[in-house]
Amino acid sequence: MADEGLPAGRLLSLDAFRGLTIAGMILVNNPGTWRAIYGPLRHAEWHGWTPTDLIFPFFLLIVGVSVPFSFSKRLERGDSRLGLIRHIVRRAVILFGLGLFMAAFPRFEFGDLRIMGVLQRIGLVYLFAATAFLYLGWKGRGVLAAGLLLGYWALMTLVPVPGYGPGDLSPDGNLGAYLDRAVFGHRLWQDTWDPEGLLSTMPAIATTLIGIFGGEWIRRSGATTKAVTGLLAAGFALVVLGLVWDLAFPINKPLWTSSYVLFTAGAGFLLLAVFFWAMELREIKRWAHPFVVYGMNAIAVFVASGLLAKTMGIVRVGSEGPSVKAWIFTKAFESWAGPLNGSLLFALSYVVFWLGLMWVFYERRIFIKI
Repeated sequence: MADEGLPAGRLLSLDAFRGLTIAGMILVNNPGTWRAIYGPLRHAEWHGWTPTDLIFPFFLLIVGVSVPFSFSKRLERGDSRLGLIRHIVRRAVILFGLGLFMAAFPRFEFGDLRIMGVLQRIGLVYLFAATAFLYLGWKGRGVLAAGLLLGYWALMTLVPVPGYGPGDLSPDGNLGAYLDRAVFGHRLWQDTWDPEGLLSTMPAIATTLIGIFGGEWIRRSGATTKAVTGLLAAGFALVVLGLVWDLAFPINKPLWTSSYVLFTAGAGFLLLAVFFWAMELREIKRWAHPFVVYGMNAIAVFVASGLLAKTMGIVRVGSEGPSVKAWIFTKAFESWAGPLNGSLLFALSYVVFWLGLMWVFYERRIFIKI
């Protein structure tokens, strides 16, 4: 539904950070051709990380930071927890449903429909993390986050997988992939495994719980140097802890390993500190306005851009011609910039195209809430 008017009292630095992540998602999801992509715009092949591997956990961290701002005011004005739970469940169901719709579009062949995905994970993580915020204090949430990370590590390294044994972290041999095959069969991203699988949702919830701690810290500290210092300190500590844990439980985005959670949450806090310092303390905001525009309609532009990309990939120019996407890439970009730079320029142009549309929404104060 469209919401008229810019919501008051928003944390613009968080909106800008959210917009940066969504722009990053659109950029890496829409190269001109998957055959020619610069290394930083690819996911790591397995263990390790690239800048692309930071984008999704940053978004889940932002979801957590937003929770105290969203629900604390409602609790203070007397809204019931039961009513808020209904709101949480409704939002989670919508996100999960949108994810299924994107997976099914445009052919809607449900026999091979992938069940899990990016929006599905966001919905599940939001459901559990927001509920934890309502019913657990900061100590309880801390214990829960630690339990999820340690429990996931124990499951992935100690529980034997039939045919592979314990501690196998290969794409097919890890416990998460085994459980996904048992539950979903072949309805997975790569037939035998899925980067948004069921078991790895456990540590993803911890990512958002860590974000809630950041949101509470900012809310208590206000627009102060103390808030920035706390974010920086937490960020550096989490990055170091993640790198240390990486020695025993490798940083891995498809597995969403516990070390990956700590490392990416720390990196996210460091970047959020920069946005917060510039926009809230120094009030230097103009540079980030394009990101704010993206951030105010984050889910809407993610869904719309994904649906249009799929459509351009199947609609053909002429009865026997290439797809619309391939035709545009070849004629407008590859023909003069070459495959690698042309692929990057296509992706950047796609980001700018959606920025233009979202700018129109922003100027007309149309904000689509999920």
